[in-house]
Parts: sequence; C-alpha cells; structure tokens
Amino acid sequence: MTFCKEVRLECTDLWDASFEHPFVKGIAKGDLPLDVFKFYVMQDAYYLTHFAKVQAIGATKAKDLKTTQSFAHHAEQTCAAELALHESFMELLGVTEEDWKLFEPSPHAYAYVSHMYRSAEGDLADVLAALLPCYWLYYEIGERLKTATPEEPIFQKWIGTYGSEWFGELVNEQIERMDQLADGLSEERRKELKTRFMRSSYYEWQFWQQAWTMETWELPEKKERVPHA
Repeated sequence: MTFCKEVRLECTDLWDASFEHPFVKGIAKGDLPLDVFKFYVMQDAYYLTHFAKVQAIGATKAKDLKTTQSFAHHAEQTCAAELALHESFMELLGVTEEDWKLFEPSPHAYAYVSHMYRSAEGDLADVLAALLPCYWLYYEIGERLKTATPEEPIFQKWIGTYGSEWFGELVNEQIERMDQLADGLSEERRKELKTRFMRSSYYEWQFWQQAWTMETWELPEKKERVPHA
C-alpha cells in the first residue's frame, strides 16, 4: 500500500468529521448563514496567503529543477486562482476595508498556519505532508458535493471550484509526489510524515469549526459557580 493510501485510511474518522460538519453540509444545502461564510472566507484568505508562502518554501527545498518549478507553479496558482475566487466572494459578501482593518486570525487559523511553518523547517517531504490534506480534502468535498444544488450562487461557485478537473489534476500531482518522497523511507520517518499529515487533517476539521462558531480570542463567559452546601 502506498504512503498516501495508508495515511488516508488512518485519517478516515478525521475526514468523515469534515464531510459531516454542519458548515460543509450548510454549503451543500444552501442554508449556511452568509455571515458565517464571510467569516470563513476572510480566515481562508489569511490562511491561503501563508499556504502559498509555504509552497514557495517547498520550491527552495526541491532537489531538482522540475520539482522547484512545480512548487513555484502551485504557489502561483494559489495566489492567482484561489485569491481571485476569494476576491469575488469579498465583493459579493460586502467585505469592506474597515472589515480588514479589524480582522485578526482566529486561534485555530493561526495555529494551522503555525503548524505549516513548523513543518517547513524540515525537508520537502515534511512540507508536502503538511500541505497535502488541504488540497486533497477539499477535492474530495468538491467531488461529494457535485450533485448539490444550493440556491445561493456563492455556494455553487465554491463547490464548482473544488470539484473541478483542473483542481483534481493539482491534487493528483501532489499525491503522486508525496508517494515518491515517502518511498523507501524508514518506518520511523514515515510515521513522522503521517503525524504532520494527520495534524493538518485535524486542523482542516477545526477550520470548519472556527468558522461555524466565528471563533475569537475572547475567553468564554465564566459561569457563576454555585458553592457546595
């Protein structure tokens, strides 16, 4: 069994939690509140800015020019295609300059980005193990939601992007590269890479959750404790 097949199988519960998350189901049904989606889009724009930078770091860690070119291309695609998509969402959702002045990453968006940069301290396999779940999970969601028909045009566009043939080609390219990088490595090293992959998979679930709850850095309100008799 290839590395990617193994780690995908081991992440089944984590990925199923994403597929079943009310945020994802809300997009499919078309009843996700737009203020929640607006929160998500702004957090995702922050995340993708750093995702592209980590892809660029991957380009510098490649051992051959073809792989360097590939990672640089992926970084450019993230900047051009993904952020262009978000810019259209920003306009449709009425995101203002004032919104951006007040913006700050949520705790889990910040933690996910920090995890990617920490992974980028390693070699190319570490970088890709941390990046791959974002590619792959979104593609599987796009495939699963292909038959969904939400009335909200923004949700239709979101589904169409991640279930597209173009996006699928990028995903499959990175899956094949991850398998090549992991081939022949010791079991201990493969376990390290699996841990990076699984942590990113966990943060993917948390990304839906932080948007669903519109997570902030404020402490939850303290409940008054009733003293014991």
